[in-house]
Parts: sequence; C-alpha cells; structure tokens
Amino acid sequence: MKKLFFLLSLSLLLSILVTPAAADESSDTPACGDRILFGSIGEASNLIPYLTADSASHEIAGHLYVALLRYNKDLQVEPWAAESWTMEDDGRLMRFTLRKGILWEDGQELTADDVAFTYRLVIDPDTGSPYAEDFLRVRELRVLDRYTFEVHYEQFFARAVASWMNPILPRHLLEGQNIRQTPFARKPVGAGPYRLKSWDAGSRITLSASPTYFEGRPYISEVVYRIIPDGATMFMETRVGRLDVMDLSPLQYLRQTLGPEWEKDFAKYRYLASVYIFLGFNQRHPFFQDVRVRRALSMGISRDDIIKGVLLGQGVPAFGPFKPGSWAYHPHINPVRQDVAAARALLAEAGFDDHDGDGLLDRDGHPLAFTILTNQGNEQRILTATLIQSQLRALGVDVRIRTVEWAAFIKEFVNKGRFDAVLLGWTIPHDPDLYQIWHSSQAFEGGLNFVQYKSAALDALLEKARITPDQKTRTALYHRVQEILEAEQPYCFLFVPYALPVVQRRFMGIRPALAGIMYNFDKWWVPKALQRYTIIE
Repeated sequence: MKKLFFLLSLSLLLSILVTPAAADESSDTPACGDRILFGSIGEASNLIPYLTADSASHEIAGHLYVALLRYNKDLQVEPWAAESWTMEDDGRLMRFTLRKGILWEDGQELTADDVAFTYRLVIDPDTGSPYAEDFLRVRELRVLDRYTFEVHYEQFFARAVASWMNPILPRHLLEGQNIRQTPFARKPVGAGPYRLKSWDAGSRITLSASPTYFEGRPYISEVVYRIIPDGATMFMETRVGRLDVMDLSPLQYLRQTLGPEWEKDFAKYRYLASVYIFLGFNQRHPFFQDVRVRRALSMGISRDDIIKGVLLGQGVPAFGPFKPGSWAYHPHINPVRQDVAAARALLAEAGFDDHDGDGLLDRDGHPLAFTILTNQGNEQRILTATLIQSQLRALGVDVRIRTVEWAAFIKEFVNKGRFDAVLLGWTIPHDPDLYQIWHSSQAFEGGLNFVQYKSAALDALLEKARITPDQKTRTALYHRVQEILEAEQPYCFLFVPYALPVVQRRFMGIRPALAGIMYNFDKWWVPKALQRYTIIE
C-alpha cells in the first residue's frame, strides 16, 4: 500500500502543471500588503459552516476559522489548532492538547471549552446540521483542563480523524443563541488567518488579514470575493485586471488564454479536481422511482461526447463518487456507455412507448418529461444540461432546463427537494466515507441525501465501512457500494473535471502539490514593487 500510495502521489503531482516563465521568487523576500481578488459564481449563504453545504460558503469560512487538524500539501494529517494529538485504544480514544495563545478576533483565548461547545452545538437536534452524524458517533467528550480534552468512541470510527478537521466556533459568542437565526451567520468571529471586513450582498465579500492569527499574519492584506454569476463576464474582468484568480473553462484554458500577454501576466494550472458532476434523480418523482427509467436515461447519455463537447477533453468519465486512482476507487467498473437501443428496451419494459406518434415516449397518457435544475452562471453545467437534453430527445424523452441563482438554488430548491432532476457537483473528500450523502437517515429536508435515495443494502455497507479499521476490508465494502450505485443509478454520474485555475503572476509563494494550490494561501505574497493596492489597516 505504501508503494501504491507513492506511485499515486507521484502521478498526481506530475499532473499539476503551471505555464512557464513564473516570476523569480528569489528576486524579493516575502512582503505584507496588497489585495487579491477572486471571482465567485455563487454568493456564500451562511458563514456558520455547520449549517450549509455550498462551496462558496465553505471556501470563505476556511479563511475565518481554525480546526484541530488539517491536511498538509501531501494530503497527510497534521495538527493545526492542536499542539499534539494521539489515537489510542484501537481508535476508540482520541486525546488532544490545544496550542496556547490562539485568540479569537475579540481577544478571547480559544480553549477546550470552545471545542466542547462546538461538538454539543452540532449534535443538537435544534441545530439541524447535515454534519451531525460524524459527531453523534462520539460517546463522550471530556474536557480535562483549559487546553486538553479526550474524545471517546464506542467503537472504531473511520472518519474520526476527519471529523476534527471541522471548524471550531466561539462558545462565549454563540452560547444561548438560536443558531438558525443568529446574526453571527453574516458577522462571524473566528480565529483563522483572515477576518470578515465587509459583506456587500450580491456584490462582494471582503476579508482582512488577522494580526492575531497564531501562525502569523498572512502576507496578503485583503482577500476580496467578487460575486459574478456569469463565467464570460468573470473572464472579461480577469483579462482587464479586475480579478486576480478564477477557475477557467476548458475553452478559456485551451484557446482564450494563449499568447505573450497572458503568459506574461498569468500562471495557469491544471490538475484533476477532487469533484464529480452528476445528474441526480429525485426519488419522489413517479418516473424516477423505477430503476429501469433511471438506468435507461443514464444509458441515453454519452459521457464521452460531454467531455469532448463541453470540457474539450479536460475531464474523465465518472461511474461513481470516488476520484480515479484513489484507494477506494473500483478497478473493474466502467462508466455507463451510451446505448440508445438498450435504453429504449428498458423504457419499453417500464411501459413507455410512443403511443400517440408525436416522437415522445409516454405511459398512461403521460409523456416522459422532466426538468433539469441547475445554477445560473455555471456555463459548464448549463452546456452539459443542454447536451443531455439533446441526447435524451433522441431517445424520445422531453427534457427542459431551468437555471436558478445560486443561493436560491441551494436553499429553496435543492435543500427542499423541489426538483425533478438536479445537475450539481460534490467535492470528493480524502476519506471515502459516503454516509452523509447516501445513507437513508440523511434523506431529510436540508440533509445531503436530497435525492431521497434509500437502500437497506447500501445503508448496511456504509455503516460497516465506517467502523472497519482494516483498509483492505474497507476497500472491498466500498467496491460493493459502487456496484450498487452503478446498478441503481440514483445519480447519473457524469465526469470528474480538471481544475483549471489561473492566477495573476505578481503573487509569489504558490507551490503546486497533491493538495492543489490553495493549501498554503496564507503564505502567498506580492513583492513591494509589484503591489497594486494600498490597504489602510
């Protein structure tokens, strides 16, 4: 396994590419100052990360809070707010000692009581957190002194380490508040490298470097997330210098960022993203309760054509929820291949035929029609939906497309299950536990199993896998999970894209690694001579 991990790590590292002619970092020493402007398609919905699942909120929260543990550049676990930690009693006991002198923004010290408070808050039913399940596995959290505490589990829990990579919240500011209504959600107080400076709804969120961050003040003084719900507009803003960082589309990466001016001003990166894109079928919809319909629709879609036409080759087909090459990835399942004849046969078996001769399949007088819901401004998803619409029309299925602004998309539609089918993406975590997304107990309003897929067989596998310490046995369990998902098709798994970020070249300290490029963001810097903005602090 060590050899396999080394080869995997090497191959992933070699896939992280940067365009040539990067600025010479030896020409200057790290300097404080300047501002960095990111483009964001969607606006954060809530800066209490235990209440939201959208990536925009979690990305910003990642700058504001600290956790006990984190992944380093090589995706190995290291202490962060913890000074030290141990795992004992066959994984049933974890003991943490906090670093002394970690300060909240208001000057109060972060202590073990804050960790205990965060734990109690997340498991509180009134909080309704979609992340509660991990912490419900804890039998007891015992505070030993101001900086030391123990976590006891009834049995080994595979996600125990990953659980304590979640943010710590301030007890003295949140205790006694209604977490669902507190103004803290838009005016958070953290202990991380940055602080919230301002939030202009629908426009931008601005963070400022924390002078009290325990690992040292970040070099970049201000971080601005500009909300631009349109990829083409974001690209224009980047090209004219009003954005410093954005995720390029494949077309932009391959064709629109060529030439000496781009190479002089920007560095481009490319690596397989830890994300997969899927079409999720709402199991409450009468058509999608039939596995034959779900499989037929999946067989009507050409993933290869999507990757060629939408991604311009910058992605790989997906058959399940794991990243290609990771240890849980099934070596013998292939992505569903387009087979229109077999898809028609399945739909006929399910009772669908073109009874009225209009070119569309129907059953009992009802046409096989549904709407794909996705978020505004995400050109890749809209183009994917459009291609799926065309491919399924050839199968005799009437597909409509609806786009909704990001915050409303998540809050009013996805969380509440108000959709036929949803085109969305999930981040692929480093630990392969899938409980929160696929277990039947998570199929509630606001839960992450928003397609309402329920399978007793899958539940049993997920439960066993998260309490199994032996990786070989756990791998076999996750292989069986993927076999069930492949057979049942509650999601039509589409593709894993390449991440294609572009960064203005004045930013130094970017060191691509297995973890990507953002893992050491607080160490990025701009030489004084290249700084564009004067920040009043």
